[in-house]
Amino acid sequence: MLRSSVLVLAACGMLVFADSVCRAQPPGGPRQRGNPRAVFEVKTLPKDDVEKRILEVIEEVGRNQRAGNMIVPEEDGRLLRAWAEAVGAKHVVELGTSVGYSGLWFCLVLKKTGGKLTTFEINEKRAAMARENFEKAGVSDIVTIVLGDAHETVKQVKEPIDVLFLDADKTGYLDYFEKLSPLVRPGGVVIAHNMIPSMADPRFVKAITTNPDYETVFLHMDASGVSVSVKKH
Repeated sequence: MLRSSVLVLAACGMLVFADSVCRAQPPGGPRQRGNPRAVFEVKTLPKDDVEKRILEVIEEVGRNQRAGNMIVPEEDGRLLRAWAEAVGAKHVVELGTSVGYSGLWFCLVLKKTGGKLTTFEINEKRAAMARENFEKAGVSDIVTIVLGDAHETVKQVKEPIDVLFLDADKTGYLDYFEKLSPLVRPGGVVIAHNMIPSMADPRFVKAITTNPDYETVFLHMDASGVSVSVKKH
């Protein structure tokens, strides 16, 4: 147990360090003004044909379905994948499926760990698009899409959670956290999107920063903002 705790905390440190490095100015001078976050060109490389197929759909969705569908930026998708990889996730619960973009990043890990994604969406049209994208990526067998008001439907989740990802109604984050955090295993993480001050619910921020069971860090705060709360052992 001590060893796994150390590994998760080490992973937390490495990801925070990587985030700060990617924001540092390059040796040649300050960032380009046109895209203040583009310091180093980063591209996810497929390890095998399984990853290649998923990444192709990720690229397609990001290119063709981003407008109007509230999907995370690509670098946030890579962050989600990195955290899922770091904790060896076998069960990811996602609030806010949209068209399946962030879920596909999680599936890069879950397909290898023999895990599964349980994802909640209130919009029937987006859920249908997500289902099609998961099928195209070859991961529909490990994904369960739950349609409806997640404040009610999350009650059906009974199994331990390795990664809980919140990207739905911002004022609902606290309710989701209170209902699902007891299921997050020690060493697991709660990740919340859109956590810049102008978007985050102060009640949720207080909940994750004053709860002694969690260690919370904030990343990408010069963009949409992501909070990562690691549940202590």
